Amino acid sequence: MKDLFGKAILDYQQGNYTEDIVTATSISEEDSLPLPYLFRSYSEMPLLEQTALQLSKGKVLDVGCGAGSHSLYLQNERNLEVTAIDVSEAAIEACKLRGITHAETADVMEFSGQFDTILLLMNGAGMCGKLNRITAFLNHLKTLLTDDGQILVDSSDIIYMFDEDEDGGKWIPSETDYYGELLYYVSYKGEHEAPFNWLYIDYNTLQNAAHACGLQCELIVEGEHYDYLAKLTK
Repeated sequence: MKDLFGKAILDYQQGNYTEDIVTATSISEEDSLPLPYLFRSYSEMPLLEQTALQLSKGKVLDVGCGAGSHSLYLQNERNLEVTAIDVSEAAIEACKLRGITHAETADVMEFSGQFDTILLLMNGAGMCGKLNRITAFLNHLKTLLTDDGQILVDSSDIIYMFDEDEDGGKWIPSETDYYGELLYYVSYKGEHEAPFNWLYIDYNTLQNAAHACGLQCELIVEGEHYDYLAKLTK
């Protein structure tokens, strides 16, 4: 991995912002992701993220923290003890430069500890890549939760992106096991990341997966773009 997301985040933090990240998926065209959006303040965040930050409590693990905007708010405005983790070394360097006290390069699947809140925002469950990995993912997160802890996760039901047939059904590509499984493409400053698997999981599928892992799943709020915030508890 070239870690283009991390390079872009660190560039912006260090004042080297000249262009945005370009993303695409196996079912959507190229789109620009403005770097300032990754550094947004609480007031600039969508309702789903604001709600998750208000629900956060105790010791918090911010998984896939990126530029650290959620962690920064919880640390500075809510005075919570936050650990921000990301697989990107450059993103974590930017988080430290922004003043996040506990930030480290780590894969959550190899992480240990006990937390009252685990945040998986900006479609954090997407890092599973494939639906058949969600059980192992949730079971591991469960080991990181205190007895009364919570996992706050947002995602989207992307069924709306597929064409309808004349009977109202959807045309789903046969090569994927689940319609929310995509290939994700990232480019930045003329470099291209190798495509990687990414998962968008609809709420009912997440709920079923959570129940199979012995977790309760509650729909907290629905967004305006087929997105939602859910809370998982033991």
